[in-house]
Amino acid sequence: MHIQLLIHHYGYFGVFFILLLEMIGIPFPAETTLTISGIEWTQGAFKLVPLLIAATVGNAIGSVVAYWIGRLLGRPVIVRWGRYVGITGERLDKANVIFQKYQATVVLFSKFIAGIRVLVPYLAGINKMSFGLFTMYTTVSAVVWSAAFVILGRYIGIEWSRYHQVLHQYLVPGIIVLAVLVAIWFTMKVRGKRRGRA
Repeated sequence: MHIQLLIHHYGYFGVFFILLLEMIGIPFPAETTLTISGIEWTQGAFKLVPLLIAATVGNAIGSVVAYWIGRLLGRPVIVRWGRYVGITGERLDKANVIFQKYQATVVLFSKFIAGIRVLVPYLAGINKMSFGLFTMYTTVSAVVWSAAFVILGRYIGIEWSRYHQVLHQYLVPGIIVLAVLVAIWFTMKVRGKRRGRA
């Protein structure tokens, strides 16, 4: 099902569920979900505070589940089953080297890096990072990350509603003009090569 339809159909729970599953490792497009939610906010489908709560809680709970999987089951189980969702032993080991040096910083900023975001809670569990610290850092990070993409979506929505009439009016003629210019440029280039050979 298309993300926008999923959000329309399930509302706040849809946002919560997508962000929760993404943090466990199921490949859902979290940034896209948040940006579309921000666009929907501009159209009155969501209110900001409940939207941020749904996104933050979903992400934080998903992170906590991944943390405990890492802590209780360890690296071998994560590598064995993680390959189905893109978590390989090599990726885990590379990320672990950085994680061991900068635990708090990595937990705080990893939300903004799509591939790393999913690995970090598992690494925190494997390395037995303090659960209290992990929960605090991951929640703060989830609030900032969610707000950034929701607000980005809001401004995209505002700009889209402002300019889509103009874009719709001039997009097709613009594409035609661009295609003609590219065709002329290509033709002149081919003729120039033929003259050079002659």
